[in-house]
Amino acid sequence: MAATPQHKIKLYTNHGCPWAHRAHIALAELNVPFQEELIDLSVPRTREYLAINPRGLVPSLEFDGHVVTESAVVAAFLADAYPAAGLVPASTDEGGPLARARIAFFVDTYFSKAVGHAQKAVSAYAEGPAAQEPALADFVAAVVKEIEPLLADAAPFFGGSSKLTLAEVQTGSFLLRLYAYIKHGLVPASLEAELATKAPNFDKWAKATIAHPSVTCIWDEDRIIAHSKYRFGKK
Repeated sequence: MAATPQHKIKLYTNHGCPWAHRAHIALAELNVPFQEELIDLSVPRTREYLAINPRGLVPSLEFDGHVVTESAVVAAFLADAYPAAGLVPASTDEGGPLARARIAFFVDTYFSKAVGHAQKAVSAYAEGPAAQEPALADFVAAVVKEIEPLLADAAPFFGGSSKLTLAEVQTGSFLLRLYAYIKHGLVPASLEAELATKAPNFDKWAKATIAHPSVTCIWDEDRIIAHSKYRFGKK
């Protein structure tokens, strides 16, 4: 379908959820109007919301009466619906299929090889830095081996320019949290220096990504950190 700014878009979201955050980054880059309904993730979903998204997850997107769910699918759908934004080339563009495959591979690699180790480290926050070290070592090793080479020719952004691609849309909210956790002591500060030394392409790309206004459009660092310290600080 041909997409124009006149399409009716409604996003069911939660500003504290990194998965829902993906849709906000995409919409900020598209610069199109949309309605927003906040979903409280601390209480059971309403019957009305479960009718839209039976799994009860966020985000969900209503686009001209059609419902799209799951954060990666929502972000990719928006990128395809508004090709002029350039988040990802069209599959019919010259070189488009290869570029799309490279972006998809990059995102899949980051989440399948690296993110789990970082989350495991944060989850051990209450046990102290020593308990976090093994998971952080695994995270750095995964970034160095799997991610760093993919960014060798793509600084500061995956697309090789200051323009976001779908790679940053899908990873930006998680990168924000990673560096905020370092800044506020949820993981040892030494992680930042280690990334800068061992994975300079990643560190440069990640810091450029989290400074982008579309990535920070709903970011409330103080609230996210306070909630994270409460959640992961329990023994």
